[in-house]
Amino acid sequence: MDTPDRIIVGVWGDRNAQGQGREGGTNYLVVADRNGNIVERWTQWDSILNKPHQVYISPYDPERHVWVVERGGGRGVNMQILKFTNDGSELVMRLVDPDHPTTRAEARANPNPGPFTYGDPAVLAFLPDGSFYLGDGYWNSRIIKYNADGEYVLEWGELGSGPGQFDLVHGVAVDRDRRVYVGDRTNNRIQIFTENGDFIEEWPDISDPVGVFIDENDGVWVISARLNRILKYNRAGELQYYLGAYGGTRGGFAGGLSRPHQLDVDQEGNLYIASWDGGWMDKFVPKPDADPSKLIGRSLVLTN
Repeated sequence: MDTPDRIIVGVWGDRNAQGQGREGGTNYLVVADRNGNIVERWTQWDSILNKPHQVYISPYDPERHVWVVERGGGRGVNMQILKFTNDGSELVMRLVDPDHPTTRAEARANPNPGPFTYGDPAVLAFLPDGSFYLGDGYWNSRIIKYNADGEYVLEWGELGSGPGQFDLVHGVAVDRDRRVYVGDRTNNRIQIFTENGDFIEEWPDISDPVGVFIDENDGVWVISARLNRILKYNRAGELQYYLGAYGGTRGGFAGGLSRPHQLDVDQEGNLYIASWDGGWMDKFVPKPDADPSKLIGRSLVLTN
């Protein structure tokens, strides 16, 4: 999310009405205005994109660079982390290992992958000093921290279901006490760690948590893809509220969700939710008389 008039969207290439990729498809990164009209197409980067999984702008970056977690997996595209200038004119950072695994079995046969040997990476979270966490991911089972220059700092995690173990890392967020929340998707839980990866606690029995978003009011919002809901928890792990309902696939009802995958809130308080299976994005505008406790606030911004 750049501004209410400039929403940057990752798309898995042009699709037909049934959601199938088209031969020679293009438009892997596009920019929409507040009404959903496409106003920019970053086709100059189509050759290095195939499955742009998540798109971010760090709230700590005055230049508002655009980050993309690319899952690769086809068209000769590598699994990688990409950082572009805000207008898309330059690629300023690229974290990639061209010898990354090509199957989950291959990835999981290597218990000690290198710092850039990704296993289907998924998500990012940023810190005020420019450092960031990567959830890696669908095949690997770890959180990696890099500094602002993309240099490896530390990592934690391994495949499993015990404390500090993961099975499909698919959500990372940091609260105001620098605790790191991780969506441990296949294990159906949120795990919480110190900023250096020491285990603190887990919140069990959360169905299919694919995203964690902590707002400026300390609400912890968890995206449940299987339930097609956004779940609000307090910092004690108590469920407070939820929103969302199944909206069908490719042509469902307005406002419905279909395996939601990422959310963001703009400067005007508008909520955006991207549905992966539905192939659409919903925009929700807060009602003037809405209960503030039931609104997702803007992303929490930490101080140094």
